[in-house]
Amino acid sequence: MAETNPALGPDLDSPYGGAGNQLAQFGAGCFWSVELAFQRVEGVVKTEVGYTQGHFPNPTYKDVCSGQTGHSEVVRVHFDPAVCSYSTLLAVFWGKHDPTTVNRQYQQMETLNQPRSINSSFIESFSSNQQSPLKTITKRRQKMAETNPALGPDLDSPYGGAGNQLAQFGAGCFWSVELAFQRVEGVVKTEVGYTQGHFPNPTYKDVCSGQTGHSEVVRVHFDPAVCSYSTLLAVFWGKHDPTTVNRQGNDVGTQYRSGIYYYNEEQAKLAKESLEAKQKEITAKIVTEILPARKFYPAEEYHQQYLEKGGGSGNKQSARKGCNDPIRCYG
Repeated sequence: MAETNPALGPDLDSPYGGAGNQLAQFGAGCFWSVELAFQRVEGVVKTEVGYTQGHFPNPTYKDVCSGQTGHSEVVRVHFDPAVCSYSTLLAVFWGKHDPTTVNRQYQQMETLNQPRSINSSFIESFSSNQQSPLKTITKRRQKMAETNPALGPDLDSPYGGAGNQLAQFGAGCFWSVELAFQRVEGVVKTEVGYTQGHFPNPTYKDVCSGQTGHSEVVRVHFDPAVCSYSTLLAVFWGKHDPTTVNRQGNDVGTQYRSGIYYYNEEQAKLAKESLEAKQKEITAKIVTEILPARKFYPAEEYHQQYLEKGGGSGNKQSARKGCNDPIRCYG
């Protein structure tokens, strides 16, 4: 796809200045203040703000702000590694923003704009122990999860027998994805809803705004004695294109991103192994995120088992176990 869509290809530009100079890119919220932080670093010879990681070529600021192109606001830094190490740039990055908020940076937060966030002592601390900022991030995320349920884990119990388990998958519009899982032998219940965002109790309208950080997902209740997690993964990979960023077909937005959200380490292991196996089958880079399952917010009743009930046209589609009828998604 990168051959036909330049937005998906690598950055092939050359760094400014001397032959030994290098490039770096960082996204940390609104690029105005982030750029100034990097401009002040000794050894940085040039900075630029721009857009990357999206699927839409030559976007404008208005395009990106629509939330529909998949781009991130970034600062591209041209630096002389003989004067400024990459670790120094990383220290500036970690000190300039809050990395625990999903698709959001709060301008009123003191740590975002205080010079002490990127002073020499912070850089020295980072260089001598690069794990310490990450430990701080983990503690902050845990604290936020205590006050914002949207950031906490999914603690719901699976439906049915005591041995049943849960799984979550995001693969575009959840209507057709749910029907694919409904047809799997051993799946005892499915639900569509929203997860991985920062906004509690979102509505469909909230999620479609692109401002809550949520993904449309299907939560699957299954009997592992009948249906293995690997079987569910096979359905997931077969149901969508995992190489498109925040997009499936004509559906565009962060809520349509590809994701596997695991409930335990065994699921995490199998998910990662399946991604590696799938990547060997295709040339385009897979962009599927694999993350711990977060709080699940059921979508409105209107969306549940939508295609089985007939969707917008009233043409009901079979959810019978083992059914191989083509799935037609319509509003």
